[in-house]
Amino acid sequence: MNLKTTFAQLQGKRVIVIGDVIVDAYIWGDVHRISPEAPVPVFETEAEKTGCGGAANVAQNIASLGGNALLVGVIGKDRDGEKLVQMLTEMNLSTTGICVDSERPTSTKTRVIARANTTNFTARERDAGHHLLRIDRESKQDISIAMRRHLFDIVVSQLPDSDAIIFADYDKGVINAHLISEVMKHAQSYDIPVIVDPKQNNFWHYENVTAMTPNYKEACAAVREEITDISQLHTVGEKILNRLSLKTLLITRDAEGMSLFQRKPDGSLHVEHLPPYADIVTDVTGAGDTVVAVFTLALAADADFYSAAVLSSLAGGIVVGKLGCATVTPKELLNAIEAGTSISAGM
Repeated sequence: MNLKTTFAQLQGKRVIVIGDVIVDAYIWGDVHRISPEAPVPVFETEAEKTGCGGAANVAQNIASLGGNALLVGVIGKDRDGEKLVQMLTEMNLSTTGICVDSERPTSTKTRVIARANTTNFTARERDAGHHLLRIDRESKQDISIAMRRHLFDIVVSQLPDSDAIIFADYDKGVINAHLISEVMKHAQSYDIPVIVDPKQNNFWHYENVTAMTPNYKEACAAVREEITDISQLHTVGEKILNRLSLKTLLITRDAEGMSLFQRKPDGSLHVEHLPPYADIVTDVTGAGDTVVAVFTLALAADADFYSAAVLSSLAGGIVVGKLGCATVTPKELLNAIEAGTSISAGM
């Protein structure tokens, strides 16, 4: 399929995003001295920013490219939860799938970043700065059975009008084996793709989903093997593909690009390696969210797996040039497609 054709068909595709919503907070400042009270730097705050992370970032990436995302997740009854709802509303994302649990906090990651002050740095490098610390406020306990049932009911009610499902799993307690199984039973009756961005706890519970998009570290951890060369990469990918009975597996490999695993009609393994499409890497935070969002949108638009992988790789190459959990605009993605017209999609 032509990438421009796929791009045009992303508009209006409806995707249910199930998972752990996270607030991403950033605090920028300067460090000029060491504290007289202890041998630690004194951080002088200059600016703060809050954004959507986790499953919420997946949803905003879908919305940014003209898709319709229904985000299904849990927040706490706290200030961070209120911020998240406000941010989603400002992006015209529905909050009907967001449930409030007063027994747990809204998952929040706060990154403390010291700016680079020397004139030898570019503005982009000064903004990226040096990460001093990340502060996590969260609960990893499973949500209650009643809460999980409520989330499931929301998903089932939206399935008839949906084109795809994403499990954006960050091991924060929203997703478990039972929810995965129940959602899969209903999704299969509608014949829509189910894509997973996995973490460790539920990795082997996603049997028979359409595709999975782990990074290479997650893939290695799942099979308890290291990847040091292409041969080992193939072994790891094939084990995951076989054990979960996936139609396809897309392993993201940071600076090495991506690798797409599929089965040929004769049962043999077919692997295609996609190069990285990033000119500048400022921050890889949230790049996996963009990849799974664009990959799923493309499949919802009836793209083949290779075309979807190329499109998601182009999108990922754009967001790593931005600071924090970022999104891709239609113009940016179209420009990337046009710049890469030599890429042969649909092979």
